[in-house]
Amino acid sequence: MLLEVKNLTKRFGGLTAVSNIDLAVKPGAVHGIIGPNGSGKSTLFNLISGVYKPEPGASIVFDGDDITDWEPHEIARHGVARTFQLLRIFSGMSVLENLLIGHHGLIRYNTASAVIGSRNVWAEERRVREEMMELLAFIGLADYADMPAGELSGGQRRLLALGRAMAMRPKLLLLDEPAASLSPVNVEIVLDTVLALKKRFGLTLIIIEHILKVVMETCETVSVLEHGEKIAEGSPAAIKEDHRVIEAYLGKEMEDSEVRALLRSA
Repeated sequence: MLLEVKNLTKRFGGLTAVSNIDLAVKPGAVHGIIGPNGSGKSTLFNLISGVYKPEPGASIVFDGDDITDWEPHEIARHGVARTFQLLRIFSGMSVLENLLIGHHGLIRYNTASAVIGSRNVWAEERRVREEMMELLAFIGLADYADMPAGELSGGQRRLLALGRAMAMRPKLLLLDEPAASLSPVNVEIVLDTVLALKKRFGLTLIIIEHILKVVMETCETVSVLEHGEKIAEGSPAAIKEDHRVIEAYLGKEMEDSEVRALLRSA
């Protein structure tokens, strides 16, 4: 397994946001995480990426290393990158500069040589700039490299967020609602780009998404959270028929036939 999570729990005072979650993701997989609002999905991402620390007894193993107690920058360097539902871009900086900042965490300068401006430093900066331009071309933003990021459209900003995450050269990419607030056309563009990046760079993906159609058509395995607990896991086809998932999303007041029809339409 590329990622193995065991007994993952997180409490905030008297609130248990995530409770005893186990998760196993194979290299190259596309794994979906769904659930109602407040079910613990983003908290799970924050735990995996090191933003939050879990309660004692938890274990997060990535690529053979126990990263449970690692800091976020250490986890990022090790190959875990993420995007956020609320876009975090530097609007006043250019599109290219946003990617260069994303890549900066990988660069290990020698302080003295950086001050002096050695040939190696300048060569590295040129190489990185060329690499980031290639990445912009791949995600369709090369023509906007010098444009302030704040002038991009909503769909283009989503692509930029993807590019900045990819600038870290991840093995595992955590996508927090990549289709949020996008038109159907832009949803298709972003998802096509995500899958193209996966194929090109051999990525493993974990996707949180409220649009069930996106999850059901993209993911091989889906985990369902409710009130911080994992209530179901399986193929999209199995998840659509699971009565626990039906109740979690739509309650018990609807007839099963109505609920199943809604889920199948996804």
